[in-house]
Amino acid sequence: MLTTKTSEYEKLHETALRAPSSSGVYLWRNHEETVIYVGKAKNLKNRLSSYFSGDRGIKTQLLVSNAASIEYITTSNEYEAFLLENNLIKKYNPRYNIQLKDGKSYPVLKITNEEFPRFYKTRQVHRTDGATYFGPYPDSGALDTFIDSLYKVYPVRHCRTFKKREAPCMYYHIGRCKAPCCNKIDKETYNVYIEEIRSLLEGKGDETVNKLTAQMKEAAASLNFEKAARLRDGLRALTIMQNQNIVEDFAAEDRDYIAHWREGELVSFTVLKIRGGKLLGRDNYRVESLNEDDELLEEFARAYYTDKDSLPPKIFIDEKDNTEFLEKWLEQLEGEVSPCASSKESATLSAGSEAGSGSSSASHCEERSDEAKHNASLLTPNSSRDIAALNMARENAKEDIIRRIRERGDMPALQELKDLLNLPRLPERIEGFDIAHIGGKFPVASLISFWKGNPDKKNYRYFRLKTTNGVIDDFASMREAATRRYSRLSNENAELPDLILIDGGIGQVNAVDGILKMLNLDIPIAGLAKRDEEIWRPHASHPICLPRRSDALRLLQRVRDETHRFATSRNQPLRTKENTVSVFINLPHVGEKREKILIKTFTTLENLAAAEEARIAQVLHIRAPEASEILLAARAELEKRNETKEPKKTIFQAQLGTGGSEGDESYTSSLADAALE
Repeated sequence: MLTTKTSEYEKLHETALRAPSSSGVYLWRNHEETVIYVGKAKNLKNRLSSYFSGDRGIKTQLLVSNAASIEYITTSNEYEAFLLENNLIKKYNPRYNIQLKDGKSYPVLKITNEEFPRFYKTRQVHRTDGATYFGPYPDSGALDTFIDSLYKVYPVRHCRTFKKREAPCMYYHIGRCKAPCCNKIDKETYNVYIEEIRSLLEGKGDETVNKLTAQMKEAAASLNFEKAARLRDGLRALTIMQNQNIVEDFAAEDRDYIAHWREGELVSFTVLKIRGGKLLGRDNYRVESLNEDDELLEEFARAYYTDKDSLPPKIFIDEKDNTEFLEKWLEQLEGEVSPCASSKESATLSAGSEAGSGSSSASHCEERSDEAKHNASLLTPNSSRDIAALNMARENAKEDIIRRIRERGDMPALQELKDLLNLPRLPERIEGFDIAHIGGKFPVASLISFWKGNPDKKNYRYFRLKTTNGVIDDFASMREAATRRYSRLSNENAELPDLILIDGGIGQVNAVDGILKMLNLDIPIAGLAKRDEEIWRPHASHPICLPRRSDALRLLQRVRDETHRFATSRNQPLRTKENTVSVFINLPHVGEKREKILIKTFTTLENLAAAEEARIAQVLHIRAPEASEILLAARAELEKRNETKEPKKTIFQAQLGTGGSEGDESYTSSLADAALE
C-alpha cells in the first residue's frame, strides 16, 4: 500500500488534476494494463481529485496503491456516463467494482404498432414486433412521472387490448381518452397525438413543451394549483427524459464513429465502437502526420482496418474528410469491387433522400447479393444521434491531444521558437499580454503565463488600466501594463520570463520594447498579429511568417488566445459592475434618466467636475442652483478620490527604480502619474 507520495502516486494525482470538468467515465488500470475499477462522474476533475484528498477509506487506498494509470472517456451528460459505466463493467469485470444489473433490465418506453397505438413502460424489448422503443431510462421514477403526465395531457387510449365497443369507458367521460373504440376520433387525428409524443421523446418537442408550459401557467392563473403541479412535474420529468443518449439505442446494426483532432504534427484519432446497440468503449490512437486535415482519415483507416472481419456495416466520419480513395480501398479489402453507386451515394440513400427512378446503377445495386448489402459504408451523420456521437468522438480526441501536449511539455514548439526567434535560451516561461475594453471604457490588461508550453494559471495577473480609461490607445495601455509588471519584478529581483508575447503588431511590440529599455531589462519580445498570424520582432521591417502546421506558431496562438480569453473574462465583470453602480447616480438631483445623460455627455467624473455650471444646466434642462449643487458634489467626489493618489504614486515610482537617462526617468515618472489617475 502506498504510504508516501511516490513518483507513481504523483503521476496519478497529476492526471486527476488535469482531467476535464465534463461528465464521463474513468478507468483505473494496474501495471499489467488490466482494468481494476470503472466509475462515472458528473465532473471528472472533481471526482478523480477526491481520490487524493481528505481521509480516504481502505478500499480507496487499495485502489490507488494498485493503480498505474487512469484513463477517462468524456460524455455529453451524466446519464450517458451511467450507461457507459455499466457497459464497461460488464466488459472488463473489474476487481473493485460491484457488478451492476444488465442494461436490458432498465425500463424503456414502448409505442405499440397498432391502428390506434398506446404507450407504456416495459423492460422487455422485442425487435421484430414493429413497435418503437425509447430509452433505456435508469431513472424509473422519472419515467413513471413522465408517462403519467402524458396521459393527462394527451387523450389516448389506456386499455391493453383494443376492442370495438358500443359505449366508451370512464376515461372518455373524464376527458382522458377520445374513445377510438367507439369511433369518436378518426385514425389521422388520433395519430397526431402519437407523433407529438414521438417528437418529445426524440428531442424535437419544443412545441409540445411550450404547450405544456402554457397549460401550467393557465392552470396557475385559474387557481387550479393541482393541475399546475401535475404539469410542472411532467415538465421536470421531460427534462430528464430528453437527455440525449448515444451510449445505448435499439439499432442492432454495428457501427463505428471516427473523428480526429490535431495540433501541429500531433494527431489523435478516436473510434467509438457501437456493437449490439451499446457503446462498448473508445479507442484512442496517437500519430504524428504532416498530411492535410482532409487526408488524415485515409491514412488512419488503412492502418486501423486490416481485414474484412474488422469492418462494421457503417462507418461514420466527418463530412470534411476526403474519402475518394478510401472507398475503393474498402471495397478491395472486402474482396470485391462493386460497380454500384459510391458509398457517398449509399449514404444519401440510407439517409432517406429520394433516388431517381429508372437509374441503371440503382437497378444494378438491387441485384447485389445479400452479403454485398452488408459491406461497410462510409457515412456522414445526418441524425441528431449520429451527429452527437461523432461530436463525442471529436471531444475525446481533443482531450487526448491536450494530454499529449501536457505529457511531453511541448518541447518541439519551444525548440522551434528558440531557433526561429534567435532566443538566447529555451523559452520555458512565456508571458502574454492583451488589452480588453469597451469603446475605451473599463480597460483591462491581462497577463497570462505558460510554463514549458502549458498554462500556469497560478501566475496569471490582470491590471485595471488608469492611463487609458475613456481613451482608445492600445500602445499606451501596453506601456502601462508592461511598466507595472516588469518594474515590480525588477525591484523584487524576481524571475523574469524567457519571452514576452504581445497580442498585436509592430506598434504594440515597439511600445513594450521601449518600456523594457527604460527599465534596463533584456527580455525577448514578439507580437502575433491576428489578421495574417504574422510574428513581429521589435523594430523589424518585415514579419516572420510560419507554416500553418508549425509547432511554434501553434504555441504562440495558444498563448495569444488564452490572453484574449482571460482579458475578456476580467473586463466583463468590471463593465457589469460599472454599469450597475455609476458614480453619477449618487450626485444630488440625479436620477436614472439624468444619469444616462451625464454618462453620454461627460463619460467620466473628471470631465463633469471640469465642466461649466451653465453646460450642466443646459444638458439636464435644470435651473442654475441645481446645476451648481451637482457640480460642487462632483468636485468633492473627485477630490476624495485624489486623496488616495499620492501614497499609490509613491509605491509605483519606487517600483520603477532609478537608472537610464534623465529623459527616460521623466517619462516613467509621468507614466506613473497618469497610471494613478
